[in-house]
Formats: sequence, structure tokens, C-alpha cells
Amino acid sequence: MPPKKKTKKITKKNPQKSENDLEAKYRRSILDVAILQDHIALQCESVIKVQSDRIDLRRRLKDMEQKLQHERQDHRDVNSDLSRQYKTMQTELTNKAKRMEKEVSQLKEDLVLCQEELRKEKREREQVQQEKDAIIADLQHKLNNMETDYEKILHETLDSLTSQLSVAQQGWEDKSTTLHQNYKELLSDFGLDALHI
Repeated sequence: MPPKKKTKKITKKNPQKSENDLEAKYRRSILDVAILQDHIALQCESVIKVQSDRIDLRRRLKDMEQKLQHERQDHRDVNSDLSRQYKTMQTELTNKAKRMEKEVSQLKEDLVLCQEELRKEKREREQVQQEKDAIIADLQHKLNNMETDYEKILHETLDSLTSQLSVAQQGWEDKSTTLHQNYKELLSDFGLDALHI
């Protein structure tokens, strides 16, 4: 903001001195304009750098989001594959159990002749059921572990991104503070007050 002009009383002055004063004021004005142009150029460079950094951070954020999306898709694919395997095994075990039930039914018809064989088949059926339960429990345990691992990866990725953004912001603030201080000192060297510009 330019200083307010003081109204002066009109006095008769020496024309030669008046011309010299005008010339000196003109030179001073040219110097002030040059300083202001340099100041504006430096500010423009700073703005361009900040915009470039912002674009770079947006690109990195987009890359991280894509990576996270791929990881989620991988997680869904693995879950889908495990579910398919589980259903297949469940179907197979169910079919096997049904076959065994038919065999038991047949054995009941021949109970008098095949009582010992029937007890054997019952033991086999119990063993198959135990294996089925063990496999189901193992698959459930694996699913739970994978879910925990993917949650951990997701949280670590987001924490890393947040940390990087905080570091970048602090760097910008430090650079901005340094630039402002340098400009203040530079203007002060020329006898200008930064608050009036």
C-alpha cells in the first residue's frame, strides 16, 4: 500500500531544483518498480513450486489409492477362492456322509449278519466328521488370520501416507517462513516496510 501523499503548501521554487527533485523521484520510482517486479517474480516462482508439489502429492495419493484398491481386490479374490474351495469340500463331505448313511441303512437291514461291520462303519463316519470339523476350523482360522493381516496392511499404508503428508506440509511451512523472512530483510535493506507493500 503506497504511503499517503502529504498536501504541501505551494511555494515558489527554483525551477532547476524542482527539475532535479522530479528526476530523483522518477529514478526512485523506477527502482521501486524494479524491486516490486522482482518480488512478484519470486512470489510467482514460489506459487508454481507449491502447485507442482500439490500435483505431485495428488498423484502419489492416487497411486496409493490404486494400490489399496488392488490389495482389496486381491483380498476379495482370495476370499472368493477360499469360499469356493470350502463349498466344494463341504459338498463333497456332505455327499460322502449321505453315501455313508445309505450304507448304514443297508447295514441295518442286514443287522443280524453284519453287526460288527456296522460298528466299523460308524467309527469311520465319526472320523470323517472329525476331519470335516478340523478342516472347517482350519479354514476359518486361516480366513480370520488373512482378514487381520489385510486390516494391518491397510492401517500401515494409511498411517504412512498421513505421515508423509505431515512431513510435506511442515516442509512447505518452513520454506514459506524462510522466504517471507528473506523478503522482509531484502525490503528492509531497500528501506521499505513489508507491511506497506
